[in-house]
Amino acid sequence: MNAPAAPSHLLPTLALRPVPQGLLDALAQRFGPQCSTALAVREQHGRDEGSLQAPPPSAVVFAESTQDVQDAVRLAAQYDVPVIPYAAGSSLEGHLLAVQGGISIDVNRMNRVLSVDAEDLTVTVQPGITRKQLNDAIKDTGLFFPIDPGADASIGGMAATRASGTNAVRYGTMRENVLALEVVTARGDAIRTGTRAKKSSAGYDLTRLMVGSEGTLGIMTELTIRLYPLPEAISAAVCSFPSVGDAVRCTIQIIQLGVPIARVELIDANTVRAVNAHSKLNLREEAMLLMEFHGSPASVKEQAETVQELAAEHGGNAFEWASTPEERSRLWSARHMAYFAGLQTRPGCSAITTDACVPISQLATAVLESVQEAEASRIPYFMVGHVGDGNFHMGYLIDPGSSEERAAAEQLNHQLVARALRLGGTCTGEHGVGIHKMGFLLDEAGQGTVDMMRAIKQALDPKNILNPGKIFAL
Repeated sequence: MNAPAAPSHLLPTLALRPVPQGLLDALAQRFGPQCSTALAVREQHGRDEGSLQAPPPSAVVFAESTQDVQDAVRLAAQYDVPVIPYAAGSSLEGHLLAVQGGISIDVNRMNRVLSVDAEDLTVTVQPGITRKQLNDAIKDTGLFFPIDPGADASIGGMAATRASGTNAVRYGTMRENVLALEVVTARGDAIRTGTRAKKSSAGYDLTRLMVGSEGTLGIMTELTIRLYPLPEAISAAVCSFPSVGDAVRCTIQIIQLGVPIARVELIDANTVRAVNAHSKLNLREEAMLLMEFHGSPASVKEQAETVQELAAEHGGNAFEWASTPEERSRLWSARHMAYFAGLQTRPGCSAITTDACVPISQLATAVLESVQEAEASRIPYFMVGHVGDGNFHMGYLIDPGSSEERAAAEQLNHQLVARALRLGGTCTGEHGVGIHKMGFLLDEAGQGTVDMMRAIKQALDPKNILNPGKIFAL
């Protein structure tokens, strides 16, 4: 496979589509105070947690029902104006940017649990509910939704980007955990895909098509997702290693031996220092694995003993336990704050973030070479990895006013992704393509596959109004 061409940090050159006053008037008439054209509101909805920028949308509709979403899409379609779904705003690859102009449809008010089916281990929710809100709402059922991408993302956004997270090694990704959807199409129709049944061989799998489509094929308004029993026992631990390579090789052996570990996260020494400073911890400033074990007390004990023995074989030391909920919460909170801890090491900086996923046999090579390149570049960075499934993240901290630093960071991103593809992996394990990874999709998937994706998009959205300018150009 040829290495992909280094992408420009600039947004694709796309003409802004005019948003006629007639549409703004129609939105105001239909939605009243649920529609805003205030600059501050539009600017908030015109950016995400990433480093890319674009002009804000011309209006924001705060949808409160499926009917609201349908009406907003139908009005926009009459004027050929783009619509961009918005929920928690935690995406990183430019998914929320109105690169062709348009209106934003905010679904945060659609945040209810619609039904819980405890016997079937499923729940149906609206898209704006976040992972934490959902688990708080169902805590008395003895069930939980495990997918944890780090940020308190919305369930709709997680499905749209096919997210996963710290415990994908045990519970899978959104792809495996979304059973059924209600989706508003580009025509403003509401359709349903899938059922609560655990399997089906009826027709095309439109649920899987929509999951990961980044709002380009439809806007999710209801999701039926899997739940899991709360573990009887939970224990967490941290273990330091002489090097990133030792930590990765230990992880590979844990997975290959079939240990049902619930979470295993890698943090390099550089990032541990940042986490210590930010979260007021006193972790050893070496490469480190954060692990969590779920099950019965006996099985958790057995898993932990096995992993502790494997860690020792790879130079692991200072194995420390966090068994109380408070200790575990502090530990995982520190991991989830790694992004902000990294930013704090260089006040005023901007972070160019990236992720890739490789076969676990290639993980040590992918991580080690990426870290070595970052260190050689002298661009400050942080690194974390959901290493149990071969996924890792890098964040490059740059002076937002320095074109030289941005170019250097983008080159590091290019090298990281090119290496992942060369090793049989993917350009993004969970962030999604958005805008930032568009330049790599063709290299990963091939022209024929991308052409098929375009054909699907053009068939379902002939006016190209659903989050245009994402995943690939039309």
